[in-house]
Amino acid sequence: MLEAHQLECRRGDRRLFSNLSFELGPGTLLHVRGRNGTGKTTLLRSLCGLFTPESGEIRWRGESIRELGDDYRRDLLYFGHLNGIKGELTGIENLSIAATLDGDRVSSTTIWEALARIGLRGFEDLPTRMLSQGQKKRVALTRLILSKARLWVLDEPFTALDVDAVALLQQLIVEHVDGGGMAVLTTHQEVPLTSGQVERLDLGA
Repeated sequence: MLEAHQLECRRGDRRLFSNLSFELGPGTLLHVRGRNGTGKTTLLRSLCGLFTPESGEIRWRGESIRELGDDYRRDLLYFGHLNGIKGELTGIENLSIAATLDGDRVSSTTIWEALARIGLRGFEDLPTRMLSQGQKKRVALTRLILSKARLWVLDEPFTALDVDAVALLQQLIVEHVDGGGMAVLTTHQEVPLTSGQVERLDLGA
């Protein structure tokens, strides 16, 4: 369902990669690996339509993501280096706004339950500026529980998480892939899946 065809990406005068092609189908996780500076984040941002490659094409269900526009973005959830939450808003408020922007109808009760599962029971209605970095990241990661997106693009999602949160995030990825979803991620940790398929893409090899 996701295809990258003959991608070439540059930063300034430096070519990060070229002639890069791969396909990703339902029930599959793609682990993008490589040293710093090999273009991992650039590739993920390209898959989200946030960066335009020098050449090549990215297709979703056989159509260019440029032409699909919002139809593609509704199937996509991107989690980057920034948490994307507002410090003056509570976890409930942040997630309610995010769900609305994603086009998902999510009740307050569902959001409370999701925050409890992510380990934030008792912190749901505090301004997120009062939370630790790890707790803020948990608020952001709660979007994975609430989202109906088929494709997750996750850039170093395990950073700043404690052991329990890492295990929970791994379980969320497993559930997503088991349900026929797809995930593309960068991480320095291996992500075990109880089922589904794990593919690996090494940049700079």
